[in-house]
Amino acid sequence: MTTSMAMEEQPAPRTRKPNQGRIRRSSVLGAVQAYGVLFGLIALLAVMFAPFAIIAVNAVKTPTDLAANGPLSLPQDPTLNNIASFWNAVDFGGALRNSIVISGSVAVLATTLSLLNAFALGIGRIRGALPLLVFFMMANILPNEAIVYPLYYMAKPLGLYNTQLSVIIMFTVIQSAFGTYFIASVMRAFPKEILDAAKVDGCGKLQLLVQVVVPIMRPSLAVLMVFAFIWTWNEFYLPMVFLVSNSQYTVPVAVAVTQGQHMMNESQVAASALLGVLPCLVFFLLFQRTLTRGITAGSYR
Repeated sequence: MTTSMAMEEQPAPRTRKPNQGRIRRSSVLGAVQAYGVLFGLIALLAVMFAPFAIIAVNAVKTPTDLAANGPLSLPQDPTLNNIASFWNAVDFGGALRNSIVISGSVAVLATTLSLLNAFALGIGRIRGALPLLVFFMMANILPNEAIVYPLYYMAKPLGLYNTQLSVIIMFTVIQSAFGTYFIASVMRAFPKEILDAAKVDGCGKLQLLVQVVVPIMRPSLAVLMVFAFIWTWNEFYLPMVFLVSNSQYTVPVAVAVTQGQHMMNESQVAASALLGVLPCLVFFLLFQRTLTRGITAGSYR
């Protein structure tokens, strides 16, 4: 009897579920794929970061060190003389100030103009909205070389040549071409129920724009503003044509003109390249959360 009771108390053997092995294999496969994507992104980041790292390393080398050990070696005696000499030779502080004023003004004005245009095309639903959007996109794809002569002959009689105002006006119009298309596309997905409720509450068009549309679209507007700032900062051709005085140079123009006017060694060239790209990189790092929030904002519903 004791033997029978012991046999009855023994737990029943576990039966393996038929899908358990398949679930484990799928989880292992998913982990392998995730790590593969992660390593691929790290490798891509290393490839993209390598040129900047080489420039930064060579910028703090002495010319003798660079000539003896090559561009891929670590600096034996790091120095900031190359950066200081280039900063003083080009008046980099003035060029930096000019780029900040021009890029910041264009970012604000282009975003505001794009918002007003897109409000009429995306929510106002005026007649001929689609041809107007196509027109804006066609204006955006025109190369600067195709519009430089008409802009020059327009700016010269108006007294805008060799002024920052001329560059601000030009880039405001150019950046707002893309901005209008971008914001109008976002506004077309704007919830109609919110607009109808605001109109029932007595909101006029200006109140509807300022109090309803702008607060909800703030992430998209922030993305457009950051893009407009970075694109304007990196522009070289039009500022080179319309800003001929040394005191009006932007950072890309100052870097290019100084490299052409002065006999510079490789270390000084690396220092100039580092100073040219570093402000834009810092700006991007400061506003990367803004870009992430705006891009991942998703649907309004």
